[in-house]
Amino acid sequence: MALSPQVAFLAIFHGHLAWLNATFLVLGEGAAIVALLFEAFFVDETLVDVFDSVLVKEGCRDLVATSRILDPDGGNPLKQLGKPTYSAVYSPFSFRQILEFIIFLPLNLIPIVGTPMFLIITGYRAGPLHHWRYFKLLDLTKKEKNRFVKQRQLKYTWFGTMALLLQLIPVLSMLFLLTTAAGSALWVVRFENQRKALEVDQDARDGRDGYVDDPV
Repeated sequence: MALSPQVAFLAIFHGHLAWLNATFLVLGEGAAIVALLFEAFFVDETLVDVFDSVLVKEGCRDLVATSRILDPDGGNPLKQLGKPTYSAVYSPFSFRQILEFIIFLPLNLIPIVGTPMFLIITGYRAGPLHHWRYFKLLDLTKKEKNRFVKQRQLKYTWFGTMALLLQLIPVLSMLFLLTTAAGSALWVVRFENQRKALEVDQDARDGRDGYVDDPV
């Protein structure tokens, strides 16, 4: 069993906390393996479909239509999704991400604060990646994307941290990859509703500013 040797080793430094930190180590190692196998082979296309179907269901068809054909007669939102008109990626996958994840794992060796540090640092880096698809749909430049994320960095860190925690749950980790994609899409819907409300408000202001009474 992978857990027992790590508990025995950590007990030298952490005492009674060894079980907790060793558990996160083992779960983290398992999450890295799942990410390598599950994402590398077939998950990203599924995540794109989940993400896009939520957007369609919540009234953001125009946004999705910028990158894929939509069939209005398809019935449910998932069946309305046609073939992407260009490469569709939910979140960019690279061995660098997995390597960084593994590099940060030893933080769990630090008593008490190590595990929270690991989760927050990893969440900080992973959070914005859940909106990679959104940024591509908006056709944002790197500078625009960085500015957008910076304005919401705390929320992105929280989202990434919670997504990581869910993916550390054995057996259910693959399911939570899908629910996280749905959650990130619902967050996009909120952004889009706010953006549209601002546009309507701005149009109304422009209309008032340009209005002049005709003299009778």
